[in-house]
Amino acid sequence: MVEAALKDTAPVKSEIAFKANAAYEGLDYHALNAMLNLYDADGKIQFDADKRAAREYFLQHVNQNTVFFHSLKERLDYLVEKEYYEGAVLDAYSFEFIQKLNDLAYSMKFRFETFLGAFKYYTSYTLKTFDGKRYLERFEDRVVMTALALADGDEDLAVNLVEEIISGRFQPATPTFLNAGKAQRGELVSCFLLRIEDNMESIARGINSALQLSKRGGGVALLLSNIRESGAPIKQIENQSSGIIPVMKLLEDSFSYANQLGARQGAGAVYLNAHHPDIMRFLDTKRENADEKIRIKTLSLGVVVPDITFELAKNGEDMYLFSPYDVERVYGVPFGDISVTEKYREMVDDPRIKKTKINAREFFQTLAEIQFESGYPYIMFEDTVNKANPIKGRINMSNLCSEILQVNTPTTYNEDLSYGQIGKDISCNLGSMNIALSMDADDLGQTVETAIRALTAVSNQSHIGSVRSIEDGNDRSHAIGLGQMNLHGYLARERVFYGSEEGIDFTNIYFYTVLFHALRASNKLAIERGVAFDGFADSTYASGAFFDKYIDQEWVPATEKVVELFAGQRIPTQDDWRELKASIQEHGIYNQNLQAVPPTGSISYINNSTSSIHPIASKIEIRKEGKLGRVYYPAAFMTNDNLEYYQDAYEIGYEKVIDTYAAATQHVDQGLSLTLFFKDTATTRDINKAQIYAWRKGIKTIYYIRLRQMALEGTDMTECVSCML
Repeated sequence: MVEAALKDTAPVKSEIAFKANAAYEGLDYHALNAMLNLYDADGKIQFDADKRAAREYFLQHVNQNTVFFHSLKERLDYLVEKEYYEGAVLDAYSFEFIQKLNDLAYSMKFRFETFLGAFKYYTSYTLKTFDGKRYLERFEDRVVMTALALADGDEDLAVNLVEEIISGRFQPATPTFLNAGKAQRGELVSCFLLRIEDNMESIARGINSALQLSKRGGGVALLLSNIRESGAPIKQIENQSSGIIPVMKLLEDSFSYANQLGARQGAGAVYLNAHHPDIMRFLDTKRENADEKIRIKTLSLGVVVPDITFELAKNGEDMYLFSPYDVERVYGVPFGDISVTEKYREMVDDPRIKKTKINAREFFQTLAEIQFESGYPYIMFEDTVNKANPIKGRINMSNLCSEILQVNTPTTYNEDLSYGQIGKDISCNLGSMNIALSMDADDLGQTVETAIRALTAVSNQSHIGSVRSIEDGNDRSHAIGLGQMNLHGYLARERVFYGSEEGIDFTNIYFYTVLFHALRASNKLAIERGVAFDGFADSTYASGAFFDKYIDQEWVPATEKVVELFAGQRIPTQDDWRELKASIQEHGIYNQNLQAVPPTGSISYINNSTSSIHPIASKIEIRKEGKLGRVYYPAAFMTNDNLEYYQDAYEIGYEKVIDTYAAATQHVDQGLSLTLFFKDTATTRDINKAQIYAWRKGIKTIYYIRLRQMALEGTDMTECVSCML
């Protein structure tokens, strides 16, 4: 986990500074890595020491603990026979092709750029003997097996995947890269979203589903907005319901019990609408001084905030909280499927709906206080999300990392607890592109298409029969989430400041271009397979409305610097969009959702990237890695000559971070996991101002609020614990 201080830890000057590379001789890899935190005699950061640490890690540890095989065939036969690899994956190809693919991977001469990248890979990803003591794969072997598994017999796709992953342009999410092709494995999916309805059958099924999904390695988010409040009637008997807190406690215990063979800890989140009567109790569960009976320690919290809440606060009005039990009786649909903004005045005036009220400004003040103390809750701006949603239906929750935004539908049950009607819940099929290396490629579109096909394979190969709403939802939607990482690293490498006019211009044009290629790839899949996602006919893709903003105006770089950066890539024109629109209206797209930008953690390290698209938290990041202790990680592409471009997120300020995310958001059909960083002088008022600024700029969700002085030892607010991307 990230070291306590999480300060901008530029190396401190020391009398122990080393004067030449010769001084590295005799040091182990841990000591060499630690030299990143010491200036040399000339006052320079010792980047070479870390590269030496990565090399020594192989010499001193990896090579000595890797099982040796005389040939590829001997290795594969052994791994299949001993049930380390799935034989069916290899049976889809000739051995001659597998040998060629293996040779291709090794010919690309992959090397880890940092010690932490190598350490993370061998600690968290590579195949080990069942006793955990020896390694059975190199990085190239894991890439080849991942490519073979995802390509499912398609040799061209397997080759493309090896080239994209080894080159670093595309990296599957941790569950996919960790599990693909292994015989003893969890799912390929990062996380899941489940809705719970206002009945005991749904609550019980939700807890069971959380257990089933958690043991398979996925983080799970659950919607609680539909559950009746504390004191609501049950079977018309007043003051019987216990509300949502006991459900939260049950879920927290479930996630602590179920994990993926001990490889990934169970993790959960719960979302509640701001106008639910239990909202203040919900927030109180994260207070530092909360009573142990209600305190929630490990479950993540998210609040769904509609536009009307901001309007009420702006006007200094009270905000009414509505009984979900009554709302469902009056409107015939669960509370989570109602637009509170649209129905607010109507519900206030309806005597059939029980309601209470609190002061809207006090609500936002409490929200900021809890975020100040704990970093929670996440925030989803409900109306912003739904206005941008191209799919018929309502989005009423997000996931553990607040980037998944998809439509769900309820499941009903019969008296014998069998399914009445199976609803639609959500799988997160994720992977991320390295912006810098993708921009270096000859064809950005090829990288995007390969990534879309890889993520589609994750969706198509995931069948979780124990949770039918997840299985059916996945099969019907083929929804995926293509993410991005290394924005800050790329901008700094190109001598562009994060949050500058040029930086925001690049972000806009990059995401605009990726969207075009992603839609085109999904359209190709629909043509090849003769099918579009279920519900395409009711989408704005089918009506053509989605394309209006790309056809009605020209999208080109606004600065000379970005023109220069895109000199090697083709930016889609209005005519390109017209042609794509016609093809999509005729043939559809295969994937209901295409993009979601998660808070990449582990894959950023093995990929030598800055995390996601947010700015770095420090130039040299300090992490705690188990028994090894402190480990240091330098920001991608950072040298002693470009340090000025690596301002940290605390220096940059929330406005520029939000502006950058807003530029990307307009081209992303789902969400972007946005963490906001504040200096130790920040107040709750500053947090409120940031929330309002984000809402006004069209941001869809806010992930963590992070204050420098609040980074507690053992807590990493930059990495999604559930997705571990």
